[in-house]
Amino acid sequence: MPRIEPLTPPYPASVDQALRRWMPPGVPHEPLALFRVLQRNPELASRMFSLGAGLLGHGLLPAIDREIVIARVTARTDCAYEWGVHAATLAQQAGLSPEQLRATTETGTAASATWPQRHAALIDAVDELHDTARLSQSAWDALRVHYEDAQLLELLVLTGWYRTISCLANGLLLEEETWAARFPKE
Repeated sequence: MPRIEPLTPPYPASVDQALRRWMPPGVPHEPLALFRVLQRNPELASRMFSLGAGLLGHGLLPAIDREIVIARVTARTDCAYEWGVHAATLAQQAGLSPEQLRATTETGTAASATWPQRHAALIDAVDELHDTARLSQSAWDALRVHYEDAQLLELLVLTGWYRTISCLANGLLLEEETWAARFPKE
């Protein structure tokens, strides 16, 4: 049971409008529990929407790179909730296979070994940021080969943003969405 219950319909008009902004048109399910909890603080939710929507809908990173970062961050933080939402929707749309999604949850030194060089650099960078909140020069140099300054800035913000989302979902004890992909248990 979540620590703060998500709002349930019928929603007041202002909440309904805000929740519609968070969800893509034509989605066949209710707004995410995370979004419905955030609407208990509409001002905070509004501020969070701007950054989240910007990273997902207007980012400079290729969609597949963005989703690898998100999957790795949420896997490293053991956030089954957010990992499952992205694995079921945006990661597949971006072209990640079920095998690649599972690989984002693997740990140890071989975690990035099977990825193309660009994606291995992302996995390694996320791991370093997770472990130390810093990037070594070698990790930075590996990224620099593939990304421009604006993309590198976005990568750092994306990593921090999904760490924040993971802390939120995990701290609230949000249960996985019924339609989401199941987080692999090793």
